[in-house]
Amino acid sequence: MNFRTPIQAELKRFDEAFPLAFSTKVPLMDLILRYAVKQKGKRLRPALVFLTAKAFSPAGVSDRAYRGATLVELMHTATLVHDDVVDDASTRRGAFSISALWKNKIAVLVGDYMLSRVLLLAVEHEDHDLLRWVSRAVKEVSEGELLQIEKARRLDIDEAVYDAIIQKKTASLMAACCAVGAATSDQPVDVIERAHAFGLALGMAFQIQDDLMDYQQYGQSGKPTGIDVKEQKMTLPLIHALSVASSSDKKALMRIVKNKKDDPASIQWLMEKVKDLGGLDYAQQRMADWQDRARQALSDFPDGDSREALYALVDYMGNRVR
Repeated sequence: MNFRTPIQAELKRFDEAFPLAFSTKVPLMDLILRYAVKQKGKRLRPALVFLTAKAFSPAGVSDRAYRGATLVELMHTATLVHDDVVDDASTRRGAFSISALWKNKIAVLVGDYMLSRVLLLAVEHEDHDLLRWVSRAVKEVSEGELLQIEKARRLDIDEAVYDAIIQKKTASLMAACCAVGAATSDQPVDVIERAHAFGLALGMAFQIQDDLMDYQQYGQSGKPTGIDVKEQKMTLPLIHALSVASSSDKKALMRIVKNKKDDPASIQWLMEKVKDLGGLDYAQQRMADWQDRARQALSDFPDGDSREALYALVDYMGNRVR
C-alpha cells in the first residue's frame, strides 16, 4: 500500500488551503511566500498528521486536523528557510533557496513571519494543546542545531551525541505531527503519548536512512558522493567506523574530514573504508531497530487502512531515495 492512499482527499484539500494560511498584503512578502509554497516537498509531515488523526477517527478528520497539519508544515518550512541561512545553502529541493534569491536578512524575516503565523493560527482557534506540541518541537530543533554546531567545531561527535542531535533535529517534529494528529481526534493523553513515541521512532529511522543515502548512492553510481563528509557532518556510518578503526585508519579518516573534504580521491577512500569497517551495516541495523520500535508502537493503534498505511510508511523509510 502507498502510505498516502487513505488520505489522498485530505492532502488535496490541504494543498489547496495551505497557501491561504500565510497570505499577506505586503507585495514582497507575498511574492516570496508564493515561491516557498511552489517548492513543496513530499508533504510527509501533514501526511503523518492526517494518517494518525484518521487512524483514531476512521470516519474522517476534523477541521482541527487541517489546522494541525498547517501548523507543523508552516513550522517546518520556517525552520528550512532559517537552516538555509545558517548553512549558507544556495539551493533547496533543486531550486534556489530564499536566502540565495533575496539574501539572508529577508530570508530570516520570512522565516520569522511563518513562525508568527503558527502562533496566530493556534491562538485564534484556541488550539493551545496543538501549539504546545509544535512549540516543544521548535525548542528541540533549535537545541539540536546548536548542539550539532557546537560538536562539529571539534568533530567529537560520538554515537550518544549523534542520537541526541537527530532526535532533536528530525525526530522531534515527526513525533509532534503524530501527537497533533491524535490530539485532533480527541484522544486521551496516554494515547497521544503513544502516537508521539511512534513518530519519534519513525523520525530516528528516517534520519539514519538519510545519512546512509550518501554511501548507498555512491555504491550505485560508482562515484564518490560524500555530501555529508564535504560538509564535515559526522553521521552514523562514519562515527561507527571511527569507533572500530585502528589508530592509523582513524587518523587518516579524520585527516580527510578536516583537511581533504574537497578531494574526490580522498572522499572515495573514506567512503570505501567506512564500508569495509562495517559502518553501513551497523547504521542499517540501527535503522531497522528503530523501524521495529515504530511497528511495535503501531500495534496499539486501531486496526484499519490508516494503520496499514503507517506500517507501509515505516517500510518506506528504509527504501526511499533523495
